[in-house]
Amino acid sequence: MKPGRLEIAPRSGIAFTLAAGQALTVWDPEGEQVSDMIAYASDDPGEYLSNGRTFDYEETIRLTTGHRLWSNRSRIMFEIEEDRVGTHDFLLTPCSEATFRHFYPDKPVHRGCFGNLAEALAPFGVNPDAIPVAFNIFMNVPIDPLTGRLSVLAPRSRAGDFIRLRAKIDCIVGLTACAAYASNGGSFKPIHYAVD
Repeated sequence: MKPGRLEIAPRSGIAFTLAAGQALTVWDPEGEQVSDMIAYASDDPGEYLSNGRTFDYEETIRLTTGHRLWSNRSRIMFEIEEDRVGTHDFLLTPCSEATFRHFYPDKPVHRGCFGNLAEALAPFGVNPDAIPVAFNIFMNVPIDPLTGRLSVLAPRSRAGDFIRLRAKIDCIVGLTACAAYASNGGSFKPIHYAVD
């Protein structure tokens, strides 16, 4: 692992604080690995990262360099400063035990990103029911233009690709190395990140 980076082990998650003005960089060190990200205002976890507000104010579901991520209270939480992939998802909820039972009935049940985030965020006073739709970094979810049907394909990220987001408010961040089979091309790898 390169100096200055921290690692999230495969199929696990963490939580940490980020001050306004700090940058969060998330790397895919091996390629084709998703990282679910959620965030809350540090002074009130009732304010959280919102896909609906973000789509509304940014007028796109294709979020990349120059776009902002908004809270449910219409405040900018992050600005995407640099994005080497350009394909992320902000439609799908974090995978959970129910996800595994629904989509992977022939595979062992895993608590998924939802369970990992719930455990990591508990010390910050975040209840599992308060976990929203995640900004799924590097996740590849194409939409059929005629039917609107969603597909989950292997990420387009390659080894060393990254995204850098600048925090606009003090926040609590939950971040994972995603646990779902389809999201990660069938295998599970670590995620690297740094705060500066």
